[in-house]
Amino acid sequence: MVHHKLIVGITGASGAIYGKLLLNRLENLQDQIETCGVVFSENAKAVWKFELGEGPGELSFSKDFKKIQLYNPDNLFAPMASGSAGYDAMVVCPCTMGTLGRIAAGVASDLITRAADVMLKERKKLILVPREAPYNLIHLNNMQLLAGAGAIICPASPSFYSKPATIDDLIMTVVDRVLTLAGFNLDTYKWGGAL
Repeated sequence: MVHHKLIVGITGASGAIYGKLLLNRLENLQDQIETCGVVFSENAKAVWKFELGEGPGELSFSKDFKKIQLYNPDNLFAPMASGSAGYDAMVVCPCTMGTLGRIAAGVASDLITRAADVMLKERKKLILVPREAPYNLIHLNNMQLLAGAGAIICPASPSFYSKPATIDDLIMTVVDRVLTLAGFNLDTYKWGGAL
């Protein structure tokens, strides 16, 4: 079985629930994880508190999930700030357009943007999950530039063909898609499969 070295960046876009359910899903996939570094931007912490009514510092994982480590966004000495650390993939979920724009411009001003820059230069998977609507031309040009550089743009656009019954089920259609793109083996609905 493959054991992934994963980075998760959570930024201040609306849609903190995407980040929360992504982290919950990773806890259930810990047998596929070697290590998982998580970075919240300062704005992500505020949005998380506003939308979810709890701070990310209140995240609770089972005592068996020791493969996750939180890093401060200003810690440029964290392992993921260098390509020599050998991470396999990075997911930024949700991804603000400001973060996406800084990554597109090569502005590595914090740990999230630096780690994303490292993933691009090392030709590793960088999956950006923007949660914005509508897109303006600057957003689209930045996404095109990043896609040309090797990033995967996976908008937080839920699918409905699995007939999700709850908001969490709907959000999980995006989360599972993102983790599949990152290389995880998931037991999830696939088009043409049984409901």
